[in-house]
Amino acid sequence: MKNQPLVSVITVTFNAAATVERTLKSVEEQTYDRVEHIVVDGCSTDGTLSLVQRYIEHNRRPECRNVRVLREPDQGLYDAMNKAVGMAEGVYVVFLNAGDKFHEPTTLEQVMEQVDWEPHQVNYAVVYGETDLVDDEGNFLRHRRLQAPERLRADSFRDGMLVCHQSFYVRTDLAKSIRYDLRYRYSADFDWCVRVMQRAERRGLKFLNTQMVLTDYLHEGLTTRNHRRSLLERLHIMARHFGWSSALLHHLWFVVRAVTKR
Repeated sequence: MKNQPLVSVITVTFNAAATVERTLKSVEEQTYDRVEHIVVDGCSTDGTLSLVQRYIEHNRRPECRNVRVLREPDQGLYDAMNKAVGMAEGVYVVFLNAGDKFHEPTTLEQVMEQVDWEPHQVNYAVVYGETDLVDDEGNFLRHRRLQAPERLRADSFRDGMLVCHQSFYVRTDLAKSIRYDLRYRYSADFDWCVRVMQRAERRGLKFLNTQMVLTDYLHEGLTTRNHRRSLLERLHIMARHFGWSSALLHHLWFVVRAVTKR
């Protein structure tokens, strides 16, 4: 690889001792050398921080990962994500929260080979791919039902979140310019991705489809556990970006699709 720019992997935790070790191990096993791992913890009271501390100790050697930890109270998941993005020093940011993992040890290496980053050039604004769902033990369940489109645009999200947040890599300068909207408790990531793409499109920036499965995503995340409230928030977000008629029609289709899939 010609250039190996720094990539910022962000993990937000709160009382995640049961699942965070799988995520830490996945980052540690990446064959790509230039990684900073930012862990933002909302003052966990279980064993999360002990596991993170052990991970830090193991990665203190110069040839290992640069691990940075922020531990302080926050206003929830998306507030912690805003803090983490503010800390990022890599050229891209990607979120990998407790229980999630990279699909393969070579995932970051393969992604960055495709990106072919060039300093002082106009590089891809968004890099994206597919996602598999895993259970609490990290075992494969199924491919994510929503598939990434061949050519991604902001309007693609009229049909739902076609790219999982954990398989949506954003150029850091762009990520830092757009904050997660804390009005949304469960779907601020959907809103953030749309606004990232809208801004990138206004600037004439390109997106890259890696054609790869990038992430093994823990199926019981915050949004999954609060599915109805998440859908209601998403309805309002879609109406804000695409208009009420489009939002209502698409949500009616979501309901029909869910019923017919049973």
